[in-house]
Amino acid sequence: MITLNSPDTSSYCGARTRAGSPCRIPPVRGKTRCRMHGGAKMSGGQPGNQNAFVHGYYSAAAKAERKRLADQIRWLKREMKEMRELRR
Repeated sequence: MITLNSPDTSSYCGARTRAGSPCRIPPVRGKTRCRMHGGAKMSGGQPGNQNAFVHGYYSAAAKAERKRLADQIRWLKREMKEMRELRR
C-alpha cells in the first residue's frame, strides 16, 4: 500500500499538470513525487539497471565521432571542388 506524507510536514509533488500548473498532491513517503507522477512504490529502475540504456547516441564519444566524420566530409568536399576547378 502507498503511504503518503502528512500534508503539514511535506512539500508538494511539483510535477506539471496538463493545465501547466504544479501538482499540489503531497509526495509519497521517501520520494519527491506523488503516486500519479512517478512516486509509486517500486517505480523506476533498480540500481545498476542496464535495461534503461537505450543507444548512447548522445554520449561524448558518439558526438566526437560524428563531429570527426562531419569534418572529414567537409574536407573531402573542399578537395573535390578544388580538383574540379583544376580540370577546367
